[in-house]
Formats: sequence, C-alpha cells, structure tokens
Amino acid sequence: MKPRPKPQDSVMEDLFRAKLKNIINFQHELVLLRGIIDWERQEAHSAPYYKEAGRPGSPIRLVVGLHLLKHIEGLSNEVVCERWERDPYMQYFCGEEYFQHAFPLERSGLTHFRHRVGEEALETLLQETLAAAHRAGALSVRAAEAVAADTTVQEKAIAHPTEHGLLLVAIEQLGRHAKKAGLRLRQSYVRVAWRAAMKTGRYLHAKQKRRARRQVKYMRVRLRRLMRDVWRKMQAMPALSEHSVQRLESALARAGRIAHQQRGDQGYEYSWHAPEVECISKGKARVPYEFGFKVSIATNLHPAKGGHFILQARALHGNPYDDHTLKAALDDVRNTVGRSPSRVAVDQGYKGHRLTGHSHTTVYITGQRRGITEKIKRWLNRRAVVEPIICHAKNDGLLGRNWLKGRSGDRQML
Repeated sequence: MKPRPKPQDSVMEDLFRAKLKNIINFQHELVLLRGIIDWERQEAHSAPYYKEAGRPGSPIRLVVGLHLLKHIEGLSNEVVCERWERDPYMQYFCGEEYFQHAFPLERSGLTHFRHRVGEEALETLLQETLAAAHRAGALSVRAAEAVAADTTVQEKAIAHPTEHGLLLVAIEQLGRHAKKAGLRLRQSYVRVAWRAAMKTGRYLHAKQKRRARRQVKYMRVRLRRLMRDVWRKMQAMPALSEHSVQRLESALARAGRIAHQQRGDQGYEYSWHAPEVECISKGKARVPYEFGFKVSIATNLHPAKGGHFILQARALHGNPYDDHTLKAALDDVRNTVGRSPSRVAVDQGYKGHRLTGHSHTTVYITGQRRGITEKIKRWLNRRAVVEPIICHAKNDGLLGRNWLKGRSGDRQML
C-alpha cells in the first residue's frame, strides 16, 4: 500500500517537545542539502511502485533520505539507522519535525525498498545528487562535456577462495541441507574433511604440494560419496516436501560443480553463498587477482566549482573487456546528465572500442599520437584524475566491498 501522507507542520507546538528547527544550526551541510534536493520529485517517482491496498508502506521521504545518507557517509544499513536515532541533523534531513527517540520502521525496510523499486529507480538518486549540485552552482553542464572513464573491481564479501576451502564448505553445507530435510546419512564427513583441510593448509605453507594434492583428492572423494548418499536417500524417501527437494537438488548441483571443477574451467565457482563472483586479474603487484565484479566509473575531466563528481557508475558482470563497456558508460552519462560528452579520455585498455550512437563524441586513448595537438595532449594528461575518484569511492564510500546478495545486490550497491 502507498505510504500515508506526512502531516504538515502543526501550528501549535508540543509543550513537551521542541521542534528540530529550533535546536539545530541552519548552516549545517545536511540542512543546506535538504533545501536543495527536490523531494517531491523523488516521492512522485517512487509512488507508482506501491499498491493501493494493503499495509501502509514506509515513508518514501524517510527511505530515500536514508539511502542518500548511507552513500554520503559510506555506512551500512544498520549503522545509518543507529546514527539516525541519535543525530538530529539526519532526522531533519529525512523530513522529521520533532526529535524521534526510536527508529520508525524495521531496519530491513531499506532492503525491501531497494527490491521494490529496482535498479532503474535507484539511478534517480544519482541524478538528483547531480541536479542538487547544479542548483547549488557546484557543477555546470559545461563541466560534463569532457569526461574520464575507467573500470575497477568491487570485491564481494567472501573468504579467499581455495580448493580445499570450497570442498570443506560444500561438505558442510550439503550435510546441513540433508539433515534439515530429515535424511539420515551414513556419515557426514565433516570431521575428517576439516582435518584434511587443516593438513592441506600446512602442507601448502611448507611447499609440500604433493601431500597437499593428496589431501585435496581425499576431500573430493568424500564429497562425491556424500553426494551419492544424499541422492540415494532422496530416492528412498518420496514423502519429502517439494521445498525440501528443490533445496536438496540445488545443493547437489552446486556441490557437483565444486567437486568436478578444475582451474581454468569456464563458470568456476569461487564461493558457495555467492556463485556470481568472478575472478578478475588487474595486474597489480599487491593484489594480482580480485574476486568480485567489474565496475565502470566516469567523472568530469576538468574540475568544476565543486570539484570532481561521479557521473556514472554501473556494475558489469561477465568480466567484459574495457573497450566493450565504453558505450554503456556513455549511455549512462547521457541519461544522467542529459547530454553526451564531446570528449572522453580513457586508458589503453579501451583500444578497439565499439562506440555507436555517440557520433559527436571523440574518444582519446592515452599514448595515441595520431590527431593529438599540444592542447589535447595537456588535458589528456588529466585522464588519471579518475584514479583518485575510485580510491575515494572505495575508502570513503561503499565501493570497497559489497555485502549485498546476488547480482541484483551488486547493481543496488552502487
């Protein structure tokens, strides 16, 4: 059901409570930002996602404000809700009239709201932040004529994937699903698998790879034994519920992929609870491989009055080449800003780019010599300005690690 309209400021003040506007500093950054954001547009955009009947939904102004605060401060859902309870400026930013001593909704309401509106509706938050910067004079349309684009990796919240670690988790999880379904297994193999995984780690640390491979083979054989035992017990119990059968079949399929996969196989699973994780090699000496998904970032090449802004951010699955991501990045910039940039500066990973639909956009690649004048060379040297923007987004924002579930969570995290 659609949220109930919030009552306007009452003429008669509560004798036992003071209004927030009487106890806050009106020069605070959140107070100034509240007056710039077009809240009516955000509520009108999110209202069609609610039905007319049923239980009233969470206030759109509150949920949208919490999402903005979450990305401004780089906080998780739980932390932003805790800070909202004791911060009057956060409450005033979200449209409260009096100070609230308790959080007005369930903290899982933020997750439900993201699932309700989807990825496209959340992009309006980025558009609104850029529109607010334009109203405040910090960002001009001219500043978005030249952009710098690059890709990075947002890591998933998973343990470092090792072969023996995956086999141990598969044995534990498959046995747990079988026990929950009521199957009485011949042996769970958890104790012997845990001991073999511990020995594998010690052998690898001592450079004894032959012994380590022997323990990994031992774990793989036990996992296959467990899979056959679970399958036989499933066939012998036709009274299992449909939900239990689906969960067991899904667990068996995932355990089968982990038991039979080899390094270099396409679709290699690096985590039990996050099968969408991809292994991406970025050529870094510190971290040769990163496990997550690729993200495209675009920022204004020349600083605006308010500095540099993130004009585009999108999660890219399937580990695409950088040159295949440029068109989608420029499409997002055009949808967000309202116009296509005239110049784009990229690194050498974008050689051979396929750019269609942006006839007025010129792409310059670092190191190219044809058609480069001294003026173009000077501003092309600023292509690396996107690198500190990515570092700030990872260290101070939410780009460093993704805790949300599935590919939809990957897209919603940005």
